[in-house]
Amino acid sequence: MSAIRLLVLGAVRQHGRAHGYQVRNDLEYWGAHEWSNAKPGSIYHALKQMAKQGLLHAHEIAPSTAGGPPRTEYEITERGTEEFFSLLRESLTAHDQKTDVLSAAIGFIVDLPRDEAVALLKERVRGLEHWRASVTEYYTPEEGPQSLGHIGEIMNMWVSSADFGAEWTRGLIRRIEEGAYTFAGEGEPFVGVRAEGEENPYATGEPHEGDLS
Repeated sequence: MSAIRLLVLGAVRQHGRAHGYQVRNDLEYWGAHEWSNAKPGSIYHALKQMAKQGLLHAHEIAPSTAGGPPRTEYEITERGTEEFFSLLRESLTAHDQKTDVLSAAIGFIVDLPRDEAVALLKERVRGLEHWRASVTEYYTPEEGPQSLGHIGEIMNMWVSSADFGAEWTRGLIRRIEEGAYTFAGEGEPFVGVRAEGEENPYATGEPHEGDLS
């Protein structure tokens, strides 16, 4: 799974309607260009592709009074919303995805009801525990990686990754169960989007031809 679809759908959904540069600005504000493949070209390509697939609706808008080319504003469709939540749920439960996919999912976790978020994260823990158990069928952590030669370091890395992933997830579950954050249906959630024209201290400032489309 690629994180870019979840990130772009989520960013458009938070705005209601947004042009490509606003989506790029949000993702750079979140640092997504550092920890995912959310580079300008990928963002603008994803917007156009998902519009063709019916996940986004492209609105052609007139040029501004200040001049310049017309821009396209994107709005998430019903199909797009279904895809967004499907990707979100899968990304929270799948233990074998890359870190950028989980990072994107955590960024939108409050779009779910609190109980569902906890249930999905518990499913993630079960997956990590099952994966760890499958590794230890061939490798005994107590004997140390040297028991299998240097190849044992691979097994040790997998077990350590599973242990850390499960520990981190349990911590997140505990914080959510104790009332941290505002989830769907609980009131106004935290929304980390930038208003048009609002300065972004984390923007790369690198121009791209898609910025004007």
